[in-house]
Amino acid sequence: MDEAGCGPLAGPVVSAAVMFPSSWAEAGLDSKLRGLNDSKQIDEEKREKFFTILTTHSEIRYAISIVDVEMIDRINIRQAAWRGMNLALDQITPKPEHVLVDGLRIRWLPYAQTALVEGDAKSYSIAAASVLAKVTRDRLMREYDAQYPGYGFADHKGTPHRNIMRPLRR
Repeated sequence: MDEAGCGPLAGPVVSAAVMFPSSWAEAGLDSKLRGLNDSKQIDEEKREKFFTILTTHSEIRYAISIVDVEMIDRINIRQAAWRGMNLALDQITPKPEHVLVDGLRIRWLPYAQTALVEGDAKSYSIAAASVLAKVTRDRLMREYDAQYPGYGFADHKGTPHRNIMRPLRR
C-alpha cells in the first residue's frame, strides 16, 4: 500500500493497494514491469505506462481510494491516508493475508502488516501502489485545473514549489 497527496497543499489524498500473484515470488516480476520504482523516481510517461499495465494485467489485484479534502480537514492528513489505505485493502479480493505498508505501522489496521520506511523504493508491490496513487491523483488535479482555472493545478498538482515556500521579505 502507498498514498499520494500527504505533502501537497491542495487536493485529496489517494491511496492504493496492489497484490501481485504469489507465483511471482519465485518466478519474478513480469518483464513488462521492469523499471518499476517509487513514482517519484520515474517520469510521468513511465508512470502512465506502468499504470496501464498494472490496471489491465489479468493476474494483478489492485484498488484505489480517494479521501477528499473535507475528510482530511476533519481527521488530519495522516489519518486520512491511513483510512484510504484501509478502504483500498477492503476492495481487494481475495483479502490479503499480509500487507506491506509504505512508512509507519498502522496500529488499527485489521491486517497483518510490515511497515517499510521508503518502502516504495524497496518493494515492487509498494512501488506499484505508489504509481497507481500518483497517476490517479495527478489526473484529478488536472481535472481540478479545468474546474478552477488560474491556480495552476495541472502544473504543480497542489505541491508547493520552493519559491512559494520562501519567507516573505519585509
